[in-house]
Amino acid sequence: MNIKLVRISMDYEKQIKDMLDEWVLYNNTHDTNHSPWAIFSDHTDFNDYIIKTKERENPKDPRYVPASTYYAYDIDNDIMVGAVNIRHYLNESLLFNGGHIGDGIRPSRRNMGYGKEMIRLALIECKKLGIDKVLMVCDKSNIASAKTIIKNGGILENEVEDDGIIIQRYWITLK
Repeated sequence: MNIKLVRISMDYEKQIKDMLDEWVLYNNTHDTNHSPWAIFSDHTDFNDYIIKTKERENPKDPRYVPASTYYAYDIDNDIMVGAVNIRHYLNESLLFNGGHIGDGIRPSRRNMGYGKEMIRLALIECKKLGIDKVLMVCDKSNIASAKTIIKNGGILENEVEDDGIIIQRYWITLK
């Protein structure tokens, strides 16, 4: 597996759009109440999509924290396999349910080890931002996400309920 995290650019338009098209198709046929990439469904105007993605780094709305989005590029297969959104710090809402990293693997590439590697690379980016202790959360029913978090050093702190869903909260201490 040979992946790297890349920032959005016209250089990756085809690969990002292909991945997001797959997410939209998947979301149309599955329960997406908690899909991390539902917000990316409107990507037909890629220039506008780039602008909206970059605006997340300096949000004008004080309810939101700065966040950097990276795409996981599989170099050998020339495709995007997932994406991570790294929040630069936590507000009260994100401390409860959200954490520093939101992530998703495109449906056709799940259970292949991409998630573990993508999170490992995202943790390096967190360290560059000065984040020494990273909070990651997942639905208790999402066993694959929990395993990926644990494989990257996640220690379960507790479980909380949010709208009837049990959320597991894991901390990862960076060295």
